[in-house]
Amino acid sequence: MGDMPSAESTQASVHEPDPVRPTREDEVAAAGSELFGGPVGRRALLGTSWWTPVRVVTLVAIGMFALGLIQKAPCYNGAWFFGAGSQYTHACYSDIPHLYAGRGFSEGLVPYFDKLPGDMQYLEYPVLTGVFMEVAAWLTPGSGSIQHQEQWYWMVNAGMLMVCAAVIAVCVARTHSRRPWDALLVALAPAAALTATINWDLLAIALTAAAMLMWARGRSLAFGVLLGLATAAKLYPFLLLGALLVLCWRAGRWREYGVALGGAVIAWLVVNVPVMLFAFEGWSKFYTFSQERGVDFGSFWLIMAQNSKDPLSTETVNTLAMVLMLVCCAGVAALALMAPRRPRFAQLAFLIVAAFILTNKVYSPQYVLWLVPLAALARPKWRDFLIWQACEVTYFLGIWLYLAYTTSGDAHKGLPQDGYHWAIAAHLVGTLYLCAVVVRDILMPERDPVRRGGDDDPSGGVLDGAEDVVVFGPAAHPPRHAAHFEAAEAPRVRWGEQETTDGSL
Repeated sequence: MGDMPSAESTQASVHEPDPVRPTREDEVAAAGSELFGGPVGRRALLGTSWWTPVRVVTLVAIGMFALGLIQKAPCYNGAWFFGAGSQYTHACYSDIPHLYAGRGFSEGLVPYFDKLPGDMQYLEYPVLTGVFMEVAAWLTPGSGSIQHQEQWYWMVNAGMLMVCAAVIAVCVARTHSRRPWDALLVALAPAAALTATINWDLLAIALTAAAMLMWARGRSLAFGVLLGLATAAKLYPFLLLGALLVLCWRAGRWREYGVALGGAVIAWLVVNVPVMLFAFEGWSKFYTFSQERGVDFGSFWLIMAQNSKDPLSTETVNTLAMVLMLVCCAGVAALALMAPRRPRFAQLAFLIVAAFILTNKVYSPQYVLWLVPLAALARPKWRDFLIWQACEVTYFLGIWLYLAYTTSGDAHKGLPQDGYHWAIAAHLVGTLYLCAVVVRDILMPERDPVRRGGDDDPSGGVLDGAEDVVVFGPAAHPPRHAAHFEAAEAPRVRWGEQETTDGSL
């Protein structure tokens, strides 16, 4: 542990203005930079022009988003409307155009208040996502054929989601102030480009990324408000409050946590209470649908169900999934309270959201978006990130080829059931691999790229450099010789000092 800075010794380094250059510490980033002339030299005068890291990352994110739109072109030009199988063989499916008519937007029905024709009586999305969908419907021309309107609706949503993608890129780039280039992981993530316009998840992710930026800046109330709004758009963001709870417990930062929790609850209530009071049945549809929904695509529960003569009931799966998630939460909490050094907020946030994804009874392809910003902050290492992304792209292709197989009748075009199970396994193994690497970084902080660069917890806000108050296990009683060694070595080590003073890669 003599190679690692302590939390106290690195607190000041968090605010150093000079960005860390990935091409000088990451072999994959260095190799990739050869496409643009290789790593910039030590004496290069960069960071003095308009092309700041944040602007470059944002433009790259928009460019990748645009490539994702191009990938959907075969569907936009007909596959969404003519022949169900072609949207799967081209891997360009999106919920957005189908739900324009399917959820009553084409008829001017008000979400949650007006009943829908068909089996789904009310919109099955959280309130803030419903508002997002309704605003896009207002901006969609009501004239022309239904195909023309659905094409417009998808384009309007794509424009609004592109803004969300840009917000995510900016927030991730600014959360770790000395590591803005890590946000290129988000901007260049292939699975993110492929799934960005399948559904409306980017709204909640943008709010969550903004919330994490606020927490990193020490603004607990703003963090809580934004996280509450994110939870009003998608359920998963509230899990970050659990990760933050154990970190604040270890650091004794109860006041800041209370402010954040209060802000989140109030923001969520402000969005939800009006709909709850006047359209409770419609409002509750999201929650009842989540409970009643059976085992679905992408989960290990589906593999079990499709290979069992007597599949588990939905109620049993709900119970088992909740128990598994609680066990994972307990494990993450124990890790946070017993680790040799308090984990970084981004690390714990990634682990808890990944646990939810792995134990859930459904894994839609766009759920990978939830993890992309957290992964970039938790483990900013290109090799590990790309291994995980390769697994997710494999799953992305696998689910559409499987659906092509199931909708092609006797032609059997696509991926059979056993092949789809291997695609699910690729997703599970890739996510577990990244979780294992993050856990290793927590148990061996000297392996953490962020802390090896001299920082403590750049996304931790008030936790950054804070002393521990509650610690369990061996970390609570370090060997005396280790304490003497650290005291003897600390004056000779200047952590966080960078070789360069420019903002280059």
